Amino acid sequence: MGSFYLPATLALISRAKPRPRTSPVSGDFGCSVCHKIFPLQRMLTRHLKCHSLVKRHPCRFCGKGFNDTFDLKRHMRTHTGIRPYKCELCEKAFTQRCSLESHMRKIHGVHQQYAYRQRRSKIFVCEDCGYTSSRPDEYFLHVRQHHPSSPALRRYYRRQAHENSSFASADPKLNPYLLYSTPAYYM
Repeated sequence: MGSFYLPATLALISRAKPRPRTSPVSGDFGCSVCHKIFPLQRMLTRHLKCHSLVKRHPCRFCGKGFNDTFDLKRHMRTHTGIRPYKCELCEKAFTQRCSLESHMRKIHGVHQQYAYRQRRSKIFVCEDCGYTSSRPDEYFLHVRQHHPSSPALRRYYRRQAHENSSFASADPKLNPYLLYSTPAYYM
């Protein structure tokens, strides 16, 4: 099988080694291509995808390609204007949670304290219209009712099919084969 990287890039990646810690602020793992430093190997590994020639996830608005669905989602919000993270102290809204947290810290002096590995509450965002919910069932009900051809809904059904390995649902609301007449939606 061929490589997704240019030969020169592949040679640099194969030589990427942990960098010695120079200070508590700098990371341990350096990218040999662009010299960015990361604190964890998995972060470097994820970053290295950006140097790949093959971009698996294209933006449907401008065609720019991404190797990660998270990066595509973040980019698409520049086109759609969807800003699901709203400041409760002023009128500002943000495309990413980290931008809201930075704003809260810099503008309002509010520091969120999270315990080690503590997860923040997740919100589910409809990338078609900006609807948000903290409950996945409400989110999927919204998408199913308002955006039945949404790629997010198709991904959800594919994942469910994989996890359950059976679509034999007696409930037509949960059976994706009753939502779409074209089998291509499931590929």
